[in-house]
Amino acid sequence: MQIRFADTRPTGDFAVVIPSAGKSRPAVDALGAEQASVEAALKRSRFEGDSGSAVEHFLASDSGRRLLVVGTDPKGKDAAEKLGGNAVAKLLTSGEASAVIDLTGMDYDADAAARVAFGAALRSWRYDRYRTKLKDKQKPTLTTVTIVGGGTGAEERYATRYAGVVEGVALTRELVTEPANIIYPETFVERVLESIKGVGIEAQVLGRDEMARLGMGALLGVAQGSVREPKLLILKWNGGNAGDTPVVFVGKGVTFDTGGISIKPALGMEGMKWDMGGAGAVAGAMKALAARKAKANVVGICGLVENMPDGNAQRPGDVVTTMSGQTVEVINTDAEGRLVLCDAMTWAQKQFNPKVMIDLATLTGAMVITLGHEYAGIFSNDDKLAASLIAAADKSGDKLWRQPLGEAYDRLIDSDIADMKNVGPREAGSITAAQFLKRYVDEGVTWAHLDIAGVAWSNKASATYDKGATGYGVRLLDQYIADTVDV
Repeated sequence: MQIRFADTRPTGDFAVVIPSAGKSRPAVDALGAEQASVEAALKRSRFEGDSGSAVEHFLASDSGRRLLVVGTDPKGKDAAEKLGGNAVAKLLTSGEASAVIDLTGMDYDADAAARVAFGAALRSWRYDRYRTKLKDKQKPTLTTVTIVGGGTGAEERYATRYAGVVEGVALTRELVTEPANIIYPETFVERVLESIKGVGIEAQVLGRDEMARLGMGALLGVAQGSVREPKLLILKWNGGNAGDTPVVFVGKGVTFDTGGISIKPALGMEGMKWDMGGAGAVAGAMKALAARKAKANVVGICGLVENMPDGNAQRPGDVVTTMSGQTVEVINTDAEGRLVLCDAMTWAQKQFNPKVMIDLATLTGAMVITLGHEYAGIFSNDDKLAASLIAAADKSGDKLWRQPLGEAYDRLIDSDIADMKNVGPREAGSITAAQFLKRYVDEGVTWAHLDIAGVAWSNKASATYDKGATGYGVRLLDQYIADTVDV
């Protein structure tokens, strides 16, 4: 999608999008002879300018030009993104190649206008690589969106603050969308390395042998049932002051999760291609930060494995030794994400000695039961970090809701034969998973765990994404860095 900015409407063939904040729609008032017919169409459609609502009309006096009036709530936190996204959702396969979103008279400053463009670009993303039988009416036609009347500086603001985030979200969505026969640990690494060429990110990759020498028995235990070699992908962005301690992101990257010997039910298992959504978010966030030249030092680590049930697979009851030296009794091989993360987190702390470490994982079905598909859960050992992330969530639209930690929950994962079990009882499943990870956080490290199981994939469209991969986490991590480091 090409994004442009202009002071006035260009010439040529394009659809016009006019925002309507309730009954306030200045660009409609300026239509002259067409205003009455447009207002009549809005009235017949019972249009009241509610956010997300839209009415389509064709201007007889302007060669039948398509006019789309889109409702918006200017007081909403993400109103600008929703306006751009809703407009593109309506026009993407309409047959129109170009659209002008006319903000004239709406009092949008440069940042708000840039965020309209941001929403439009996010919503335009599609992945049709494997769809060979699409009818012409199903194919996207919209290629250009021009923002008019956004004020001085909107174009620069979009280019420097939001365009790079669009690239990062696109990478994450691509990784999460691809099937598991295409994206597995090795090809995940290849796809990311190809995507970040030229943006200034340093990359490092550890393979099975290197991880074995480091003692990553938990991560390797998950991987031992698969013919796909596990990988640890490390991405470093050094945009801050030389020598400053980096913020570390760690992502769970189970490129397909059968559950292992504790195999999942067949129904819906195809969805487990997106069990690498945490690693996908970390990769996308790193690209976003580098693309917009964030003034911060950040390291992203992706623990990449495939969880399969072959004759060499890990068994329930096995005991593994983690890189930290702690031992784990594997009660359930389908609670594998925490086993991947704990070794990745230990390695990250030994290598970078971070003050802040944030992990993201599609970790537990219990999180979906708790919060549905509206919020991700956040667990943290530090109130300030939790508050900063929740504030970033409110700004970015990647919503978070804090969950508890506590000694009583921690005791639920004590083992009779090892230091801990990898699962507790059925109740409080998301909390005991977080308590497991907390045991691998070093003294003095402020840490947050984001359980994104309910939000990495959506079965319904929203203003800024279609059905499928949402790209959750990229905007959140980018906003957190913008708020706390890149200031």
